[in-house]
Amino acid sequence: MTGHIDPGRAQFEAFKALDRDQPIEMLNLVKFRDRAAYPKGHQLAEKGLTGAEAYRNYGRDTAPIIERLGARIAWRGAFQGVLIGPGDEAWDEMFIARYPSAHAFLEMVTDPDYQRAVVHRQAAVETSRLIRTQPSETGARFG
Repeated sequence: MTGHIDPGRAQFEAFKALDRDQPIEMLNLVKFRDRAAYPKGHQLAEKGLTGAEAYRNYGRDTAPIIERLGARIAWRGAFQGVLIGPGDEAWDEMFIARYPSAHAFLEMVTDPDYQRAVVHRQAAVETSRLIRTQPSETGARFG
């Protein structure tokens, strides 16, 4: 369960090809490294931060960008266990980020401040899943 940190080119192109003029929700499943892996020469490379500490730096540095774009965390939960699915997947951070549109998400990832902050995420994350969803009606039944 390692290696999914940044999107591949084909995945990013497929994301961009979807409708950009609607709200989106991004399901985030994140597994941290035991020790953050900052690039050699980065000011935090020799500090011995945990992956969780590096991810908190990412959250701190990206919060103003998310707020400016009108995005927010719609749901956050603590992983407890897998009932159906691979038993070896355990997540340290689970949340849904809601964006007013895919344009807002794309603006975030191309923002120069975000691009400077993403080094914390890359240092923090062992593997992750980032799944785009279209919000839909909720209710009291499945299906």
